[in-house]
Amino acid sequence: MRTPLVRLDDRIWLKLENLQPIGSFKLRGAANAVLSSEVPAEGLWTASAGNMSQGVAWCARLLGVPCSVIVPEGAAQTKLERTRALGADVIEVSFDEWWEVFRTREREGMRGLFVHAFADPLVIEGNGTIGSEIVEDLPGVDAIVAPFGGGGLACGIASAVDVPVYAAEVDTGAPLAPSLAAGEPVEVEYRHTFVDGIGGPVVLPEMFELAQKLLAGSIVVSVDAAAAGVRTLAERARVVAEGAAGAGLAAAGQVEGDAVVVVVSGGNIDLDVLARILRGEQLQ
Repeated sequence: MRTPLVRLDDRIWLKLENLQPIGSFKLRGAANAVLSSEVPAEGLWTASAGNMSQGVAWCARLLGVPCSVIVPEGAAQTKLERTRALGADVIEVSFDEWWEVFRTREREGMRGLFVHAFADPLVIEGNGTIGSEIVEDLPGVDAIVAPFGGGGLACGIASAVDVPVYAAEVDTGAPLAPSLAAGEPVEVEYRHTFVDGIGGPVVLPEMFELAQKLLAGSIVVSVDAAAAGVRTLAERARVVAEGAAGAGLAAAGQVEGDAVVVVVSGGNIDLDVLARILRGEQLQ
């Protein structure tokens, strides 16, 4: 669906991708990739922390084919429950095994069409529709901030607009910022937190090439700042957002411009985590 663009304050606007049927922007890329491809009878599979799994599962249900998803241990239960509710088979593996699927696009025993969560031209193209909608709805936009996990969202938007696009990362796994500084992919230490939609040990080479060419830079924020962003979105805009979107809002405070759009990438946050944030408890 075409999601609304709403005003938060005198300079920040929110692109509400949390209102997509699966609660995140991932449906755009998943649908573009699946509906542009020949889907075999074996169905679809993907690797995801939870949002792309729902996007691919949603498409599989639409087409009436099987779906399997590889998720990392510790993935948000809300995302896993909704993925299973869409009819997908959920396979939990270690973080290292999960990340390896992104590198190799293979896993023993998996059959059907693999939909990469971010490093796929069709997925990136689908994500780009967010940027097209933003500039149509707000012609005077000065900058866009998008959470950066694998890079499909930020790069997709940047490929579709002639506006500076900044990546938002969280400091418990922020490989893009040092990679841009070094001019090549740099591996960093990754630590799992409630901000599960972004963060990782490294930017894949093909995505680094795009990010280096398309993005205006990366802004790294703390987990506490991401939590504060989630709380601000709930209190001031009545928007339920997950940690990645909170990181985007936190990063927007460091971006210049009279009209800055934050992509609220998803709202699939565990309710107990959201309750703790609203109570002001510290999360890691």
